[in-house]
Amino acid sequence: MARSPLTLAASVTSALPRVGVVGVGALTEGSTGRYDAAVADLDDGRRVVVRVPADPSAAPELAAEARALRALTPGVRGLLPFRAPELLGEAGLGDSRVVVVDFLPGYRVDAAHLPAGRGAATSLGAALAALHALPHSIVKGEGLPARTPAQVRADVTRLIDRAVATRRLPVSLAHRWHRAVDADELWRFESAVMLGGAGAASFLFEDLDGVPTVTGLLEWHGLSIGDPATDLQWLASAPEAADDVYAAYVAASGRAPDARGRERARLYAELEFAKWLVHGHDVDREDIVSDAVELLESLATGVAGDDIVSDAALDVDDAIALLERTPGAAAPTVDTSMQTDAYDPEELAQWVADEPTDTGPVDRSAGRFDTEELTEADLAAFRDEARAGAGAGSPSPEAPHASDDVSTAPIALPHLSPAPFPLGADREDIAGTDAAEAERASEAALRRWRAE
Repeated sequence: MARSPLTLAASVTSALPRVGVVGVGALTEGSTGRYDAAVADLDDGRRVVVRVPADPSAAPELAAEARALRALTPGVRGLLPFRAPELLGEAGLGDSRVVVVDFLPGYRVDAAHLPAGRGAATSLGAALAALHALPHSIVKGEGLPARTPAQVRADVTRLIDRAVATRRLPVSLAHRWHRAVDADELWRFESAVMLGGAGAASFLFEDLDGVPTVTGLLEWHGLSIGDPATDLQWLASAPEAADDVYAAYVAASGRAPDARGRERARLYAELEFAKWLVHGHDVDREDIVSDAVELLESLATGVAGDDIVSDAALDVDDAIALLERTPGAAAPTVDTSMQTDAYDPEELAQWVADEPTDTGPVDRSAGRFDTEELTEADLAAFRDEARAGAGAGSPSPEAPHASDDVSTAPIALPHLSPAPFPLGADREDIAGTDAAEAERASEAALRRWRAE
């Protein structure tokens, strides 16, 4: 049962001794019960946010958030051009842990609504560059995760192999992803401090002199060292603003140019569907697996005939040309439809594609594997087949596709519609709910899976 705002307000006094609560209100998280949250006004004039996991599966993410915020010392925060929530206190509430942070004002803009040109897009690119420029010691000093390019590459390989082992992954995608993994130039990057998959909706905006500007960043639970392209994968869902975000990111970055950053970001965006498939297989949820297969088949059709790594590699001249693209036009009006509260993460991207194809029987003729268990030898043989040539496992010539010569344009992915039921729930659990509630449950299911 969800905890009331009054119950959460009482826990604030436990986390923050010698303060009084003079007002409290519900805080809509948009996560369909993943957290119980409230906004509280204190007698010293501060406004705070109190959150507690609604179920045990959310506890590790909230703990990671608190740990990351502790790593952001005043000196570290001074290096950032935006604010991060300040961890004010923690307390116990039954078997759960309450976390209290200060409230950050602002509104959020969904990736699909980001306009091109100077303003929200360029401010986002500069904000990400500032984040990725933080010293590694911030993460290492707190004992947070750190991965080298080789480790990142190995993790991607393992994920693809796990997706192949389900025997539900389209063969053409497996070949496409293995060819990307085998391309050495794709993995020549400099590890950086990152958020582990930040999206446009992780950032708060305020209008400064009429220009939308990033003033805050939420959702720090993925703070670590790894591939900065991970935080750029959401560009696939921002077709209007993607180029301007990336141009501003490159312009503000003090690191060596990453010629393949956009392509790795594209790969990571596609692999989100593979993760969804693997998760459904691991928890034995056929509804999740079927949904993932439908998404993957639509993706396979949309990228037919196109490799992630293009034949022509970007060089320094390309990077300079990209910098020259930084727009100078005045900022257009921004859709602020997400201007609710500061903690309403509507992360699901507006993937652009045709309607997904129907899921058919699982057999080789449909481009998937049969149901027998794969051995290590099978996986090795499959990887060898993928390495044999770019044409291995390609769809039939009549499959529609649009060539992307530089592999940097937003990819045409299907609408990301995760499992129609929240994890751990039966169909009867949401019987009678309307379509909007079912969609919110789907989003909650995907968020829960991504946090595990």
